[in-house]
Amino acid sequence: MLLSLLLGAEFHWTQLLQPQFYVEHGGLWLVVLVVFAETGLFAGFFLPGDSLLFVAGIYSSDLARSLFSTGNEVGDLLLIGSLISAAGIAGNFVGFWFGNKVGHAMYEWKDNLLFKKRYLTQAHDFYEKHGGGAIVIARFIPIVRTFAPIVAGIVGMDKKKFSFFNIVGCVAWVFSMLFAGHFLQKWILARFGFDLRLHLEVIVLGIVFVTTAPLIYKLIFHKKQSESDQTPS
Repeated sequence: MLLSLLLGAEFHWTQLLQPQFYVEHGGLWLVVLVVFAETGLFAGFFLPGDSLLFVAGIYSSDLARSLFSTGNEVGDLLLIGSLISAAGIAGNFVGFWFGNKVGHAMYEWKDNLLFKKRYLTQAHDFYEKHGGGAIVIARFIPIVRTFAPIVAGIVGMDKKKFSFFNIVGCVAWVFSMLFAGHFLQKWILARFGFDLRLHLEVIVLGIVFVTTAPLIYKLIFHKKQSESDQTPS
């Protein structure tokens, strides 16, 4: 109800899962806030990350004009990319600090609407397998990127090492998604006359599928393997 009044339109909670909602109603600053929340607050795991950055790349010129435009498409991308990267880096530092302070107690928390213990366990297993590089890889995997910095804090990862991988991972994630959205939209529009902005729902579903498929596969495969191991021979 409150959001409906603020937006001056009918609001439904499912809009929070749609990246175009943030771009249209909040512009660059809301995109920055969402990236910070998704990477720094464990309750933000449900927020769109990859798809939001991809859509932000499509609307990069519009987003830059809400602050100040450089007058150059690459300059605009660098501008909004720098701001979003700063938010993502800060978000991970918050997650790391949180994990370092109270992370161990999270394993005793009960599952609820915003927190599932299995997400923390998955992030921990992922971190143990890939080490410091997990901070970089996790940026490209939904849910895992929310909990990876918390786990890094829990296991007491060296702060300098974490800072390095945090910055590298965030910059790579943000700019790859922004540039992909911007230049793919430009190329497809010029080559085929197909405007991605008119079909964002399909694009977003495709991105969600591509980014979550490995995680879903791992969960299903791991479950089947566990059941197989428990079956008496």
